[in-house]
Amino acid sequence: MNRFENALEKAKKNQAFNGSIGTLSEKTLHSVLKYYLEPCDDFHEVALGGYVADIMRDGCITEIQTRGFDRLRAKLAFFLKEHPVTVVFPIAKTKYYCTITPETGETSKPRKSPRYGSIYDAFGELYKIKMLLNEDNLYFHFILLDITEYRKTVKKSYRNRKGYELFERIPTAIAEEVYIDGKNDFEKLVPHTLPKKFTSADFAKAIKRQRHVAQTALNILLHVGAVRRVGKDKNSYLYEIYDKD
Repeated sequence: MNRFENALEKAKKNQAFNGSIGTLSEKTLHSVLKYYLEPCDDFHEVALGGYVADIMRDGCITEIQTRGFDRLRAKLAFFLKEHPVTVVFPIAKTKYYCTITPETGETSKPRKSPRYGSIYDAFGELYKIKMLLNEDNLYFHFILLDITEYRKTVKKSYRNRKGYELFERIPTAIAEEVYIDGKNDFEKLVPHTLPKKFTSADFAKAIKRQRHVAQTALNILLHVGAVRRVGKDKNSYLYEIYDKD
């Protein structure tokens, strides 16, 4: 059994001990990643100055944020004053959907999503903590996973027109891991297939994402010094990789 499989088993046992899937304040995805990154419970949930670090070992903090980096902002700013912090963000590279009918408990067969996740899907969250990205002791660990997402059918309403709500996300395998070891490491996220000077449209084509995603990514890459603006092409900014040498 490998490290990820061990983490999945530990998380499942923890769920079984505490209650059924989806009823805990800590969801399965978060729990699996916590055990994957640090198998020993002694270093989990460490209280520090009114906050609780997901993992703290040898003075280094790891925070697992499955969504909503805006909620991490104050906590992260506090931790960074005294400790190196690695923010872990899971991305569903391949996703399967299962629908649960509450009245019967019946679960549908998994249906594969046509969309594939990408490291560039993280930039929308990074934008929410843009003001902290130049901190010297801030690091990132992006984990691309295969995930099965369980949805519970609910009555359609004005606020919920889809007729379902997210119930639980269960990771089934790790596809890829990307480490950003400080602000100077963001340049690895600039595709090398780009021309020497490029626009956000060029960037969008290279990363196979919509232009607004590319624009957000370039906003962040510009902020951390991975790229720089070198002019304009009509109404579009021109960028190039910032050669710090």
